[in-house]
Amino acid sequence: MSGDRAHDGVVSTEPAVPGQPVLRWASRAHDIPEVGRELDRIWSTVSLTAAAPEGGVERRIAARSSVMNLVVIAGRSEVGERAASIVGGLTGRHPSRALIVSQADPDGPAWLDAQIHAHCVLPSPGAPETCSELVFLTVGGGTGQHLAGVVAPLLIHDLPVAIWWPHEPRFESAQTRDLLTLADRLLVDGSGWAGDGLLRLRQMAALPNQLRLEITDFALVRQARWREALASTFDRPALLPYLGSLRSIVVRYAARTTTVGRTNVVKPLYHVAWLAARLGLAIDRPLRPVGDEAGGYRTELRARSRRVPVALLPAEADSPPGTTLAVDLRCERRGSALEVGVSAMAEGVIVRASVDGEAMPERRFHAPRQRESDLLAQAIDESAHDHVGAAALRAAAALIGDLPGTGGRGGAH
Repeated sequence: MSGDRAHDGVVSTEPAVPGQPVLRWASRAHDIPEVGRELDRIWSTVSLTAAAPEGGVERRIAARSSVMNLVVIAGRSEVGERAASIVGGLTGRHPSRALIVSQADPDGPAWLDAQIHAHCVLPSPGAPETCSELVFLTVGGGTGQHLAGVVAPLLIHDLPVAIWWPHEPRFESAQTRDLLTLADRLLVDGSGWAGDGLLRLRQMAALPNQLRLEITDFALVRQARWREALASTFDRPALLPYLGSLRSIVVRYAARTTTVGRTNVVKPLYHVAWLAARLGLAIDRPLRPVGDEAGGYRTELRARSRRVPVALLPAEADSPPGTTLAVDLRCERRGSALEVGVSAMAEGVIVRASVDGEAMPERRFHAPRQRESDLLAQAIDESAHDHVGAAALRAAAALIGDLPGTGGRGGAH
C-alpha cells in the first residue's frame, strides 16, 4: 500500500484485456465524508462507454457491480498489503466494496489516511467490465480505537457484510464486538492463533447465538479433502456396516514440543469435532491434557452406551506445528476389526484400510492444499448457512469444555 503512487481521479481509460484487472481509478482522502465523496466520484467521472471496433460506442464498465461488502481487519500494514493482493484477484469473480483497515500509532493524535481504488475486469470480449472498489484505510490515535465508526458509514447498505480477520481477533474486546455487529459472516483462520488456540475457538463458537453471525474458519475449510477421503472409505459396501461401530479415534499432529499449550491444536480438534457431529456422537468427557511424556490431549465420545476414546497426539515432523499428520480410526463389528488411516501431502490424500489385518487396495486422491485466495473465494461462495462448519464448531466448543489453562502461553491475551 505504501508503495502505491498517489493519483487523483481516472487512471486508465485503455481497453481491457479479458481476465486481467485494470486500475481504473485511484484517489486519496483524509476523513470519512471525503472517502464517501471519492467513492461517488468514481461512478460519476469514469466513462462507462468505449469506442466499439465496428464504430459507435459500447458499454464498458458495470457501475457499482458490487455484490457484497468485504471488510479486512488487517492490523499491520504488511498484512493489509497481502490481503489486498488476494482480494484484487477476486475482482472478476466476486465484485465487492472492500475496506482494508490497518492501525498505526495508537497513542498519537487521531488521523485517517485512505487510498481509494477501482479495479475492473473484462470477463469476455464484448461484455461489460465488472468492477470492485478497494479502500485502504490506515487509522491512528483515537480513530483507531473506534473501527466500527470508521467502517459503518462506508458500507453499501442492503448488501451482505463479511469481515475477514487474517490475524487473531480479541473476541472479549468491546471494539471487536462492535465490529462484528456490522457483519453477516466472519472469516478467520484459527490455526494461526497463539498458544493452543482453544480459548479463542470456544469464544468464537458462542458468537452465532449472540450476534446471529455465520462463521467460516479456514482451518476447517482446509480439511474438506480429509473429510471426503474419510467418507469415501465407507462408500465400499463391505465397509459401510462398520461405520456404526467406531471404537477409537487417533489424530496425530506436528509439534516442536509435547508441552501442552505451546502448539495450536485447532486443526486436529476439528477432525474430531466433525466426526462427532457427522456420526451423532455425544461428548462424554471434555478434552484433557495428557500428563505423561507423550503429551497431547484425550477425550471420550459416546454412542449410546458405548464409549469411544479419542487421542490428539503430537509428533516430531517437518510440517508447521499444528498440522495434521494422520487420522486413524478403528471400528469393531461382530468380532471383526476395520482400521482406517488417512494422511495428506501438498497435492493429495492417501487412505489405507485393513480388515482383520488384511490390507485393502490403497486409495489416493488428487486434492491439492488450498491457498488463502482459494479459501477466501470458497468462503464467499458458500451458502448463507454452512451446516457442516456450524455443526463442527458447536462440537468443538463442547469438546473444549472448561479445559484448565485453555489457551496456553499467550492464548488468553
